[in-house]
Amino acid sequence: MATFLEQLKAVTVVVADTGDFESIQKFRPRDATTNPSLIASAAAMPQYQTLVAQALDWAKKDSADSSKAAVAKRAVDRLAVEFGIEILKVVPGRVSTEVDARLSYDTDKSIAKAHDLIAMYTKAGISKDRILIKLASTWEGIKAAEVLEREGIHCNLTLLFGFHQAVACAEAKVTLISPFVGRILDWYLKSTGKASYTPSEDPGVMSVTRIYNYYKAHGYKTEVMGASFRNVGEITELAGCDLLTIAPKLLAELEGMQGEMPRKLNPGAKSEAKLTLDKTTFDRMHAEDKMATDKLKEGIDGFSKAITDLEKQLETKLS
Repeated sequence: MATFLEQLKAVTVVVADTGDFESIQKFRPRDATTNPSLIASAAAMPQYQTLVAQALDWAKKDSADSSKAAVAKRAVDRLAVEFGIEILKVVPGRVSTEVDARLSYDTDKSIAKAHDLIAMYTKAGISKDRILIKLASTWEGIKAAEVLEREGIHCNLTLLFGFHQAVACAEAKVTLISPFVGRILDWYLKSTGKASYTPSEDPGVMSVTRIYNYYKAHGYKTEVMGASFRNVGEITELAGCDLLTIAPKLLAELEGMQGEMPRKLNPGAKSEAKLTLDKTTFDRMHAEDKMATDKLKEGIDGFSKAITDLEKQLETKLS
C-alpha cells in the first residue's frame, strides 16, 4: 500500500520547508521554501560553510561600505540566494526566498529588495519563474506583492493568520499564500488552556479550510499553501490543499505511515459571500482579530531577530 506521503503527493503539491538541501533531496518535493530562521540554521551546519564563504566573498566586492557590519548585512541576502540556487538544483519547481522582515511595513523598500534578489538570481542564470519572493502579509507587504506580480515577479505571502489577510492577498492577485497552521494552533492552545484539539477542530486547519473554500468558490487564482505544521494530523486533514510546505521531520513521519488517507479539501464546497477590502477595513479587521495581530507581530519580530543574529554570525566570520 502507498505511504501517506505518496498519497498526499497525489492530491497536493508537497513542498519541503527547510534550507537543508540534503533533506530536500531525500524527500523529492516539487518546491522548497526558506525563511530567515531556516537559512540561519542551515548556515551554521558544517557542510554549508563553503556557501557561507562564497556569500561573504561576494558581499566584500559588492558592498559600497567596507565595514564588517555592512558586508555582513549584504551577505545575508546573498546567502539566501546561494541556498536558493543550490535548492533549485534539487527540486524541479520553485524556491521561496524571503525579503528582509524588517521591511515588512515599507512597500517601496520591499519592492526594491525583491528586485535585488531577482537580479542576483537572474545573474546566476535562474529564471524568475522559478522564484517566489516571500513577503509578510502586512497591508504594505501585500501592496508590494501587487506591484511585483504586475511586473511578472511571483510572490509568496507569508506570516498569514487572519481571513482578512487572505482576502487582501487574493484581491492583489498574488501567486501564493502561506497560512501558518501550527502557529494559529499555538495561540489557541495558550489562550484557551486546552491541551489539544482533534485534527478536524484544529483552529489552524479550520482557517486554511475556510480560505481554500473561499478562494475556490470565488474563482481566485491565488494558491493556498498550508505551512508551519505541528503534527501529521494537521497535514492529513488538509490533504487536497493546493500545496503544503512540510518540515523534514514530518515528511519522514508521513513516509513511514501506511493506510487509507482520504482527500479532505475539494473545490466546490460552499463558502461565504465575496468581500472587498480597502486599507481601513483591513486595519479594522486586523485589530479585531487578536490572534492575527499577536502572531503577525511575533512572526515579524522573530524573523527580524533571526536576520540580525545571522548578520552577527557572519560578521564574526569576517573577524
